[in-house]
Amino acid sequence: MTDIHPFRIEVSDAELDDLRDRLARTRFPEAEPVDDWTQGIPLSYVQELCAYWRDEYDWRATEARINAHPQFKTEIDGVGIHFLHIRSPEADAHPLLLTHGWPGSIVEFLKVIGPLSDPAAHGGDPADAFHLVIPALAGFGFSDKPTTTGWGVDRIAQAWTQLMARLGYDRYFAQGGDWGAGITASIGATDTEHCAGIHTNMPIVFGIDTKPEDMTDLEKEAIRARQFYQDWDSGYSKQQSTRPQTLGYGLVDSPAGQAAWIVEKFYQWTDCQGHPENVLTRDELLDNVMFYWLPATGASSGRIYWESFGRGNMDDITVPAGCSIFPKEIFKASRRWVETRMKDLRYFNVLDKGGHFAAFEQPELFVGELRACFRAIR
Repeated sequence: MTDIHPFRIEVSDAELDDLRDRLARTRFPEAEPVDDWTQGIPLSYVQELCAYWRDEYDWRATEARINAHPQFKTEIDGVGIHFLHIRSPEADAHPLLLTHGWPGSIVEFLKVIGPLSDPAAHGGDPADAFHLVIPALAGFGFSDKPTTTGWGVDRIAQAWTQLMARLGYDRYFAQGGDWGAGITASIGATDTEHCAGIHTNMPIVFGIDTKPEDMTDLEKEAIRARQFYQDWDSGYSKQQSTRPQTLGYGLVDSPAGQAAWIVEKFYQWTDCQGHPENVLTRDELLDNVMFYWLPATGASSGRIYWESFGRGNMDDITVPAGCSIFPKEIFKASRRWVETRMKDLRYFNVLDKGGHFAAFEQPELFVGELRACFRAIR
């Protein structure tokens, strides 16, 4: 099946009533015996967040905002893929594929759709316009959940190349962070006939052999951050890469559990100076959580870890490439590290603010980085 059909998000009142009822009946654990986030997201904040979610949060406003954009579903390898497809008013705009990761969603990109697709309307140069394709990963959001194994990073990359071809885009750019970075890198390594260039805010490079005495400040910080991640911040990934099904029972049943599982990462991975709501609004955080809660993807979204850890294409990337390094990114890399894999690096920039969810946290900087990168490529 290659049909592409229009799609709208239409959540029933019964689903929203069920959410509020579950939030009202949450059985919380006792408070943590520390006065910070070192044991996880604090009880007081989870209770405050869930009370707001139950009594004040307006899903209908978010639903309407997303439904204002053209959305579609199409079946690829037996899985229905939900995606936004925003055509620029500029006829010669370049197609651009934007890919999220975990615990993100297409919500991450909502603030950059206007400036990227219609720069003239946002004080930019029409030459920087893009036709945008923003898919939800298989098993995430309103895409279908795979019923067979095999949907790892490379399979999703292949599905995205099929999607772009199905939309009639013979040449396109690709961008991604988190798992989207791995998917984008896989596209850049394999679809060299159609992918005109890639950009990532989390370059995937391994096996760097740099002596400590020869490291730059950025490289030393990157090593320190990776060690912190391994020691204190990677438990979620071990669980999702080994037993995502077991985890899923709690996440799919408890909205408080699902929110805590996700929002803790927005504390740790955003450039938020100690609290995620310093950089994202409470509504924005919950908008993203809703893309896990409503379609019940607590287990299915975790399976990308089970499918992809220790696997995936690590071939050299020969298409033109660019990287933007944000200071609170989980995995950072220097230019010389990136060039060990990206053999035609056209753009590299280190920024002074921003984190893992770059488009969500710093939309203006993100837009500027993509424009600068793809100018250097096109």
